Amino acid sequence: MSFSLRPYSPPDFSALQDAPDAVFLPAPRDGVAPDGFHAMSIFPEYFRVGGRWLLAEESRMDCVAVLAGDAIEVTEFRRLRQGELVAVGRTERGEEGIFVHPDGFQEARRQQELFAFRQGRSRETAYSRDYDELYELLRHERDHGKVVWVMGPAFAFDHDARFAFSRLVESGYVHAILAGNALATHDLEAAYLGTALGQDIYTQESRPLGHYNHLDTINRVRFHGSVSAFLQAEGIDNGILHACERMGVPYVLAGSIRDDGPLPPVIHDVYAAQDAMRAQIRSATTVICMATALHTIATGNMTPSYRVLPDGTVRQVYFYCVDVSEFAVNKLSDRGSLSARGIVTNVQDFIVNLSKGLDLI
Repeated sequence: MSFSLRPYSPPDFSALQDAPDAVFLPAPRDGVAPDGFHAMSIFPEYFRVGGRWLLAEESRMDCVAVLAGDAIEVTEFRRLRQGELVAVGRTERGEEGIFVHPDGFQEARRQQELFAFRQGRSRETAYSRDYDELYELLRHERDHGKVVWVMGPAFAFDHDARFAFSRLVESGYVHAILAGNALATHDLEAAYLGTALGQDIYTQESRPLGHYNHLDTINRVRFHGSVSAFLQAEGIDNGILHACERMGVPYVLAGSIRDDGPLPPVIHDVYAAQDAMRAQIRSATTVICMATALHTIATGNMTPSYRVLPDGTVRQVYFYCVDVSEFAVNKLSDRGSLSARGIVTNVQDFIVNLSKGLDLI
């Protein structure tokens, strides 16, 4: 099958020629929006300014729209500065000069009977077509987009999964990784000592005093001062972070209150971590989240359903959530990320199958 992006159909504003301009009121103080502020969604949103409909080009759910010259900037509450002009109004069809456009990519909707089996996505769903679509999407995005992977530590516990993902990195299918201390720690532990949380990554047998292994690894990385210095000094030649360092792929490690160590690149400040994650998401065109509920929800909340390319083209952002738990997969839609596609499966098997389908292993 050949892959092509769905074309974007902008709104027809001909019926809204008499719509009022959007109202923008000054923020009363730093970090505070005016009463009646308009909260952004994941969809393209337009604001009528001086008779023209302006698209918010870099959006994020649960943020506010700020008028900056002749552009709409989407800003977190914590970044607001007193006096900045914030859009107010809570209607979405142009009544207050604000238009939310959820159907711009005209996704095909299956005709459903009033009663039918298996309309949701669960562990019983057939995902063959999803894999086929992913193969073609990733081949397209390797050269024409930006693929951001959001990863829990499960990959580091399995020899084949680590190898499969490393091949994805080396083959150009990974443009950034968002993760936490655990993924990096256990990936480095696997490369350094052959274990993850003290268990052999191939046989799953526990090593004597293996519960020290991840702490010894963290301590050794801290001794060398950085991941790259550790890899070089200890002669590490495998693993996810090794592939990222070798290929120049950025990874953002957001800290957690439960972290051990942590590793030197882990970002301790939660808002600094959020900023670093959003810096990668701003230009993402495909996001694949795997086995990390909290990182997935965080990323979903900052990922709009569209991206405006440098040439002005509006294109769809593809968002996948892969987890063995149906709860984790369905949680995204509960949190407002309605465009996410869920795949319920073991993520270690998923990444191995994906790499095989791309002829990497």
